[in-house]
Amino acid sequence: MDSAAQLAAIAGGDRAALRALYDAEAPRLFGIALALLRDRDRAADALHDGFLNIARRAGQFDASRGAASAWTGAVVRHAALDIARRQGREIPTDDPALGDIPVEAEALTQVAAADDGRRLRDCLLALEESRRRGILLAFVHGLSHAQIAAKLELPLGTVKAWIRRGLAQLRGCLT
Repeated sequence: MDSAAQLAAIAGGDRAALRALYDAEAPRLFGIALALLRDRDRAADALHDGFLNIARRAGQFDASRGAASAWTGAVVRHAALDIARRQGREIPTDDPALGDIPVEAEALTQVAAADDGRRLRDCLLALEESRRRGILLAFVHGLSHAQIAAKLELPLGTVKAWIRRGLAQLRGCLT
């Protein structure tokens, strides 16, 4: 199935195209939401919210910036993260000493979906294993710093420092 063509049809109001896209992509997108939320009901809510956003914003998809599957994945991922935030899973701060430096998730998604995705993968592979793992657990799996620390059985400050340094290295590598 050509997801980009389906998104173009959805942007034109084609409800059958939305249904076809849902039938083809829902299992994968549900898996993304479930990995982030670890709760089937909340993952189903995220999938629902994500498809509402896909239907509303299909006209914003630009095939020159990346694959349709990456775009739909990002939409559902953001819906899942919104649900997690609403339920207080993590409250980020603006205090750089705590390591919760705001990062534009949209920018990371755009880089991963574009031709620069290869550069991002190469830069991630160049990181120390601990930094790479922390970044992936945070930005791909949606875990908070505290959850990562518990999962890795490490002090919270260590995890925050690894992620902060890893992000700095990624920025340097990508520029």
